[in-house]
Amino acid sequence: MESSVCPFCHLSVPSSELQWHANSHFEDEDKEANDMELGNQIQIASSSGSTDVVSISSLIGLQTRSNFYHVKDGLISLLRNCLELEARHNSSVTILSGYVDHFQSLPSVDVGWGCGWRNIQMLSSHLLAHRKEARKVLFGESGFVPDIAFLQRWLEIAWESGFDPPGAQHFNCKIYGTNHRIGTTECASLFRSFGLRARVVDFGPKESELLYLSVPGSTLGQPVKQRNAVRVSGPMDKYVHRQQGLNKGRHFCHSLHNGKSDNSKGKSEGPQVLIDWVWNYFSDKGLTISGSSQVVVSDRAPLYFQHDGHSRTIIGIQVKHQKNGTNQFNLLILDPSDGTVALERSLKTTVGWQKLIKRGVHTLKKPQYQLCYIDPGIASGEELNELKTINSIFFEL
Repeated sequence: MESSVCPFCHLSVPSSELQWHANSHFEDEDKEANDMELGNQIQIASSSGSTDVVSISSLIGLQTRSNFYHVKDGLISLLRNCLELEARHNSSVTILSGYVDHFQSLPSVDVGWGCGWRNIQMLSSHLLAHRKEARKVLFGESGFVPDIAFLQRWLEIAWESGFDPPGAQHFNCKIYGTNHRIGTTECASLFRSFGLRARVVDFGPKESELLYLSVPGSTLGQPVKQRNAVRVSGPMDKYVHRQQGLNKGRHFCHSLHNGKSDNSKGKSEGPQVLIDWVWNYFSDKGLTISGSSQVVVSDRAPLYFQHDGHSRTIIGIQVKHQKNGTNQFNLLILDPSDGTVALERSLKTTVGWQKLIKRGVHTLKKPQYQLCYIDPGIASGEELNELKTINSIFFEL
């Protein structure tokens, strides 16, 4: 690969990334100044004992747009072209979410801990592009996706407003300026604080059922019997901190239909349960698996996809009809650990993109998974108050 030397930092970078890399030096100057100002305000307010560390109006004025590599034609558009080309040679049905920007973890910024924030940025880019009601409430109507530091401050404001008290307690209500990893509950808390209907879904073995945020009754959608459950915060903390004990809490269940994709013959088991759920989510019962090939863009938002140690963003799902009569499913995923330029190149050249984006059922080897999805509309009043309690639906793998 041809490389060039940055005239400012003298770092050798791929020639295709040189302009973006060089421009980022100037953007970083503004971000550093704003970060310093925000840090000064936090320090002053903290020393004065203020509970509202930085007013929302100040945060709106200080926040900066996150620096990312913008794909000119849009990743989803490029991916759709690849899928349609692929469909000429096989029988498949693919459902995609709409526009999404890819936010990659950067070596000098957040590699090793920032995947949760990057996935929140990906979801935010979709919401700002596709949902008018979300654009009016997210990040003070800024119309852009903020940098990680400012997302951290928005999460602190969510905690200060009463969202996810156990999570706030776990982090001592402080996460700005840290390298703390976050997970599904923090994603849900941040979006819920703006009134967005962020829901959490858990997948795991039957024996772990009591360890989840809420435990549905025998029938999804029915009133949930109160049980003991581990209160969690952070990425998969429910699996890491079992020894903390069981705490009683109020839980309620937001039900999504428990249908199965058309490939199901009888009850699904193992990872196929998650696959069926994702298919039903994107198809919203409006698309069946047929013999004809097609690529469909859904109005559903991408999914925040968490497992122990890492999180990614699900942007769609594909089913291929095999000659033996079975169906092969692939999740379509954007990973913050992948480089955006490499993704763009693979999609434009139609070489190697499957390895970067497709994940089959056989790759789902973790014992537990979490998803966060965002229903349409904006909550207010009592519903918004109820959203302060993070809860989930449990599906047995």
